[in-house]
Parts: sequence; structure tokens; C-alpha cells
Amino acid sequence: MTNQLPEVAIAILYQDNKYLMQLRDNIPNIPAAGCWAFFGGHIEPGETPAVAVQREILEEIGYHLPTFAEFGCYQDEQVIRHVFQAPLLVDINQLVLNEGWDMGLLTAEDIRRGNCYSAVAGEVRPLGTMHQKIMLDFISTRGSGE
Repeated sequence: MTNQLPEVAIAILYQDNKYLMQLRDNIPNIPAAGCWAFFGGHIEPGETPAVAVQREILEEIGYHLPTFAEFGCYQDEQVIRHVFQAPLLVDINQLVLNEGWDMGLLTAEDIRRGNCYSAVAGEVRPLGTMHQKIMLDFISTRGSGE
């Protein structure tokens, strides 16, 4: 039996100083339930993080990642997160949400505030704590401030 932490590959998708995020299903037993978070998911056995992020984004929103780069790796006591960054080169209306409650383009202000309105949920929903931290790190490295 191994004590190795699960690993996930997630993507920061950006367009015009906005960031595509998923509103996770509001199911109590999933991580960041009912919160804004990244698209992406678990790395399958034998898969590299780069292959996993491409597969997950295609599965979750039907988007073929263009050129993308690794942003960083974030580990806590529960999971290792491989974070990638890529431009979103299509209109959000061209994406198909196959997983999650809603999706939206969040502004840097939304991310700093830590919440964003969802028309599907009909209310303001919080960002996942780690997702907000990663996004704040990303925004600070890009110098994007709106």
C-alpha cells in the first residue's frame, strides 16, 4: 500500500484579463463543493500531468488546449496539483459544460473578492480556498490588474 498523495492536473484558462472557472457541483462529499474552481482532474496511471490536463479539459468543456505551459505545482496534505496555463481562444458560448454546475469568466476583482455570481445557481458563490490562492499567484505574476 502506498501513501502517495493523489495528483491532479488543472488549467488556468484566460481571455481578455478574465479567467474561465467551473462552479463545482454542490455535492457535499466532493472537494470545493459549490465553489468556483479550475477545470481539470485526476491524473490516470501512466499519464503525465500535461497529457492529463489536455484530456480533462477536452472531457469537461470540449476544448482542445492550444499551446500551454506549466504554471506551478501546489501540494497540501490532500493532493498534489499540477497547474497549467493556456489562452482561451474561443468564445465561452462555444464550450460545452460536461461537468460542473456552471462556468464563467471571472475578473481579477472577482478573484480578489473571493466570490462571483452564478446565473445558474442564482446566487453569489465562493471560490475554493486553494483555487483563489493559485489565481492570486497567477494574476500577480502576469501583472494583470484591470
